[in-house]
Amino acid sequence: MRERKGGALNIGKAAAASGVSAKMIRYYESIGLIPEVSRTEAGYRDYSDKDVHRLRFIRRARDLGFSVEQMAELLALWQDRGRASADVKRIALEHVAELQRKARELQEMSETLAHLAGHCQGDSRPDCPIISELSEQEWAEDKREVARPRFGMTGLEPGRSRR
Repeated sequence: MRERKGGALNIGKAAAASGVSAKMIRYYESIGLIPEVSRTEAGYRDYSDKDVHRLRFIRRARDLGFSVEQMAELLALWQDRGRASADVKRIALEHVAELQRKARELQEMSETLAHLAGHCQGDSRPDCPIISELSEQEWAEDKREVARPRFGMTGLEPGRSRR
């Protein structure tokens, strides 16, 4: 355990001050993203202003969608006064590329589902292109393996018309 510096906050007050839930604070501590904090004689966690500052950093990084691994890298760089800003920029740009890839996949899924819904009569009949697409299996040449989807995560080209 380490010596406390600054205010004495229990986990509830640290959570309120940082915007990170008590459950997530415990999780971050369990995986080593934040160091174990000192405890009172009764065994309660005792957070300092510095701990809350670290938690706010994590909250902002999480709000931007950084992974736990990326947050750990960013925390290490934040604490390293000899860091190169190029290292921070690299992590940020890698994350931007990942976010853009996910955005493209979400857009593709949205277009596919909108296309299928647009071709569904939505009446009392059982015929439905949405159910048909979800239940369709494309078999590989040897008929033993299911083939990979045709387009991204959805397997359907957005503009393609169903039978």
